[in-house]
Parts: sequence; structure tokens; C-alpha cells
Amino acid sequence: MSRALSVVAPQWWDYTTLDRETLEDVAKLSIEDMAQLSRSGFEVVFYDTLESFYLAEALEYIEAWLQATAEQPAGICGPIGPTEQLPLVAQLVNALKLDLRHAHFWGMDEWYANGREVPVAHPLSFEKADRELCFNRIDPRLAMPDENLHFPKADNLAEYTASFDQVRCVVMQGGQGDVKHWAFNDPPKREGACTDAPPPPEEYLKLSARLVDLHPMTVLQNARTSSGGKVADVPTQALTVGPVETWKTERVSIWQAGNHDNPFGMRLTAFMISKKIPDAAVPMSLLALHPNVRFSFYRHGIGTCEEEMH
Repeated sequence: MSRALSVVAPQWWDYTTLDRETLEDVAKLSIEDMAQLSRSGFEVVFYDTLESFYLAEALEYIEAWLQATAEQPAGICGPIGPTEQLPLVAQLVNALKLDLRHAHFWGMDEWYANGREVPVAHPLSFEKADRELCFNRIDPRLAMPDENLHFPKADNLAEYTASFDQVRCVVMQGGQGDVKHWAFNDPPKREGACTDAPPPPEEYLKLSARLVDLHPMTVLQNARTSSGGKVADVPTQALTVGPVETWKTERVSIWQAGNHDNPFGMRLTAFMISKKIPDAAVPMSLLALHPNVRFSFYRHGIGTCEEEMH
């Protein structure tokens, strides 16, 4: 039987093309049900305060960088969204006097416009946010060498991918967008070989860092969160880390405080990963095939899927 058309963007794949029974079952999951979704290779963790949530996220940076040595440099790949952890990372580095000379950081994505990545001066630049919220706040005597900062750019994607073979990536952090992506690994368009079905998981997992067209849901979400709703100001393409690099990291760690995706979405991907239901229409679900994934939730941000008017 053919898959349903997306109710949001019929020319694209997304989670609204899943069967209705799955969607209804997911919406019924309670927080207690979500806590039972942990399995070998997939851990579900809850935090009761935002302070403990963002501190724990920041500590993943510190834990990764503490493992870096001259013989075996190590680092973390991090997101823009959430960003609340970034100033805490700088504060911890300075307080602990943590020498970052052998530590590395990968930015996981960047906007693309006018034939290249957006410049660092662009107000939406992810590199700008990483530097201003974290790296520029670190004591220069402790700071990471600039060559240890890896940001995807239009002319360095092969080099960016190769760096994951040259340096140990201890953890890749991420948030989850409305379209259920990590980084900008969005669902594909419904065209060509993908007209009647999304690509098989094993095909999607062959994708490395690349230039992508963004699902309309992603553009609308970023307009809401980053430009006051001015959709025309949000690029429709981006450079992103891919599954290839993700599978070279030792752990994938997704942080959800309830600010980016909604109550249904947070339930959906946790359920699909727990039950090992990978589907390229729900890119985050492909992490069901990764050997070490952790989902961290702010308990009071999970909400419910009850229908009500506000």
C-alpha cells in the first residue's frame, strides 16, 4: 500500500506520512512510558530542572575534552539549538583551568546562501554563535587552537569528513527539530526514486557532510525561533554533518528541553529508536541503527498530546 502524502509539504517526505496507527499510539505515551523506552544501545534520561539539564549537557564537552591527549586528540561535535549550554562550557573550562590544546570541536552545520556558507558576520551564522557564546569566552591561555575548530564550509567538506578519521569524536550532541532531524539531516524530497517510498535506511546512511535543501518545516521553525517569523530571512539550504560522520562518533547525545520540537515529536523519535523502526521520512529514527544513543529530556518540557483549545 502506498504511503500517505505529507499534510505539510506533499512534495516531501516527513513523519506525517507514517501509518495512522503508529501516530496514534505514540501520542498516548506517558512520561512513565517514555522512561521504559531505554534498551541496550539506547538510553532515555530525565532531568527535573533546567539548571541540571544544561549543566549536564555542558559537562559532555568537558568529559570529551578531558580525554584529549597529544597522542590521541579527542573532541565533541556540537549543535546550535540548544545553545544554553555554551556559556556554561566556557565557564567550566575557565574554572577548571582545562588546557584545550589537544581538544577538538566540530560545528555540525551552517546556513548556505549565495553560493557559499553564510559569513561569520551573518546574524544567523552558527559559527558566530559558537564563537561568541563559548570559544571567545575561554581564557586565551587555555583556548583550543583555531585549527582544532572544524566548521563545515562550501569548500572544505571532504576535509571536514576526513577529520572524523583523524581525531576521536567522543560524542555528537544535537537537538531535534520539528521535522525530526539531527543537524540538517532533513527528510528527502518526494521525487525520482523516492517518489513512492523514502530511501531505505541503508541508503540514507551513506550520506556524508553535504549541501542540502531544507524541508519547509525546518525553514518555518527557524523563522519562528531565530528571526521573529521573517521566513524570507531564513536560507533554504545548509551545509550539514551527515550519517557517515555520525556513525564515526562513539555516542550520539540528543538534548530536548521542549523548546524546539513538540510533545508529539519528542515521543515519536524516542519510540521509533527504542523499537528499532528506522525510516528516512523521520531521519532521527535512523539512530535506531547506531550502537550508542542517549536522549536527555527536561521532564517538565515534555508536555502532553491532549487536544485542547488555548
